[in-house]
Amino acid sequence: MKKLFCFGLGFSATTLARSLMGEGWQVAGTARDAAKAEALKDQGIEAVVFDGTTASEALIAALAGVTHLVDSIPSHEDVPCPVLDCAALEIARLEDLEWAGYLSTTGVYGNHDGGWVDENTPVAPNLERSARRVAAEEAWLVMHERFGLPVHVFRLAGIYGPGRGVLEQVRKGRARRIVKPGQVFSRIHVDDIAATLQASMARPNPGAIYNVCDDEPEEPAKVVAYACELLGVAPPEPVAMEEAGLSAMAKSFYADNKRVKNDRIKSELGVTLRHPGFRSGMPADLAAGST
Repeated sequence: MKKLFCFGLGFSATTLARSLMGEGWQVAGTARDAAKAEALKDQGIEAVVFDGTTASEALIAALAGVTHLVDSIPSHEDVPCPVLDCAALEIARLEDLEWAGYLSTTGVYGNHDGGWVDENTPVAPNLERSARRVAAEEAWLVMHERFGLPVHVFRLAGIYGPGRGVLEQVRKGRARRIVKPGQVFSRIHVDDIAATLQASMARPNPGAIYNVCDDEPEEPAKVVAYACELLGVAPPEPVAMEEAGLSAMAKSFYADNKRVKNDRIKSELGVTLRHPGFRSGMPADLAAGST
């Protein structure tokens, strides 16, 4: 039986886990606290607590028999890759491992003033958190080069899906139409993340790096307006970014401006996006009863 282990059973990894469970896979992984671990166990997922600093005996035991592994845990301030910092040797010793994926971010490319980037574009992170992601990617690729681990790196764009994204912000009255001329973001629906990872599992190419995004980079203000249209509510008034009173963290999301190409997941992995743009994904989430 195939066994998936997810370091970090968050939004993307849990979506992948549920899809593979439907195909008869055994699934295990980590949660940040005992309450979430128990909730995941109720869903049939063997979950152990991992605080990002210590690999417990229970965690090491749960790695037994793993054939596929995902790391979706973000960097800590001083630790680019908590998983490898705690469990690199245990992972290197996995005898049955066929595929491993590290979920990174398109933030590693930095700012390109709205220009296009692909996997051959040199990384040039503007933000410290993106620089840590570059270091984590490199650490995982060293595991491939040094130990022969079947590592793949996936650079994810802005993630949305049921219960997460602009629709929810509008519903909760938190959406803002921040305007910064020429600013665009690339996005990806969580279902297409799961489908891309499964396509890579079917066609492994250790050492490969893939951008995971849809076909429709767009200005964030237009996405908010579209969500409001779907929900039948008046859109918030547009406000210039300089006048929006954003926190330093919120402003940081506007530091990078680029369009991300996804040709490789299509040509190498045969991916056909279920939601090639937010005009497909958001109505699907609305129809599914996203809350």
